[in-house]
Amino acid sequence: MEPQKLTSDLLKSWGHVPGEAFGAALRHGQKALEEGQTLQAVQALLDRYKPAPAIALDALGAKAFHINIDAENKDELANLDAVKHHMAELMRTPTIEAGAIMPDACPAGPLGTIPVGGVVAARNAIHPGMHSADICCSVMMSEFDDADPKEVLDSAHLATHFGNGGRENGKRFTMPLDLYDQFRGNLFLSNPKILRAAQEHLGTQGDGNHFLFVGVSRKTGKTAMVTHHGSRGPGALLYKAGMQMAEKFRKNLSPQTLKQNAWIPMDSEEGDAYWQALQLIRQWTKVNHSVIHQATTDALGATLNRRFWNEHNFVFERNGLFYHGKGATPAWDAYADDATGLTLIPLNMVEPVLVVRGKDNANALGFSPHGAGRNYSRSEHKRRNATKNPEHLLAEETKGLDIRFFENKIDISELPSSYKKASLVVEQIKKYDLAKIEDYIDPYGCIMAGYIEPFWKKAKDAKK
Repeated sequence: MEPQKLTSDLLKSWGHVPGEAFGAALRHGQKALEEGQTLQAVQALLDRYKPAPAIALDALGAKAFHINIDAENKDELANLDAVKHHMAELMRTPTIEAGAIMPDACPAGPLGTIPVGGVVAARNAIHPGMHSADICCSVMMSEFDDADPKEVLDSAHLATHFGNGGRENGKRFTMPLDLYDQFRGNLFLSNPKILRAAQEHLGTQGDGNHFLFVGVSRKTGKTAMVTHHGSRGPGALLYKAGMQMAEKFRKNLSPQTLKQNAWIPMDSEEGDAYWQALQLIRQWTKVNHSVIHQATTDALGATLNRRFWNEHNFVFERNGLFYHGKGATPAWDAYADDATGLTLIPLNMVEPVLVVRGKDNANALGFSPHGAGRNYSRSEHKRRNATKNPEHLLAEETKGLDIRFFENKIDISELPSSYKKASLVVEQIKKYDLAKIEDYIDPYGCIMAGYIEPFWKKAKDAKK
């Protein structure tokens, strides 16, 4: 005689997993039993409540990736070995179909994390960990018809804001109302913290390697200003929410996948909402650059000759795949509605910013480098220079340039010696046919945040 009660243990023995669907299966199965269906029929009826089979990692080395980088000395070789190790693990992620590394590649996290200078193409998936917390990190250039470099740098210094947090009340820019309303209508961006940060952080550049650069075009002789920063607080909070959502999917879809490589399926409601959130964050970031550029232009009373921008930390859809560039610049003309065909590659504070036209090389998945990159970490650079005076290092490495630190504390990990040799990166751009260099913006000077004491150290000092 068939049992008249369906139990949790019996459901588990059939392959069901506790959760929301488990309870629904229990209720549906019990009702079917009571209506006289056989146990075998009920088992077949409830198969649709079972979770999909877990997606396993691909075998190590099963998917190759393109290498567009050379190494010669000890530091370069160690860096390249580490990058390859990370990429080999990253390529095991089941959604990934192709990968590439740029000349500026360097590791950025636990094993299997996408390196800076890395690109991957994913099928039906957005991986928040592969665009990182600095979503839409990007560069914008304004070129002026009639402006003196020093006056531009002085005006920009008054217009911009570096450091932690946002602008003080009374010193803020106004977020476009239509963009604010779109934030409020999005599943991920309607969070009160994000809405507040979107208003407070507008017109800010943060810290680290973000900068405001002023130089002169070799081609036109005109003064140009370049800003480098991302989506600040709103982007960081979106990234956090995206990682939390991706982790929920990872547990059900592919528990073997590394947490930093979890994904949100694009064919889900959450995937569509996250994709729209990324587009809105992109709009916000463009406004974030623009308000600094326009405030500087207005203060100068200068005539703007041209202005364009590009992101290098983002996700792009192309031919049914989602291309994740972590510190990599899209190199095809129509990557966005506002793409001009030109993009920017900054190198370091004493080197020119390159104005390039992408080559859309398949060997680089249609990307080019985003900068110079590092061969070793910030902390390693500081260790190697621990006995040297920061003021002397600054003077030695940036002679003749107007280099400013917004916080008035030199961050030696942002000096040129902390980065790869710029000339070698340029050589590899040409060797691997990644971009055509159309102009060089030679440096006059730049502004960076400077050293900012970590929050944990401030808290520790406060206790003392």
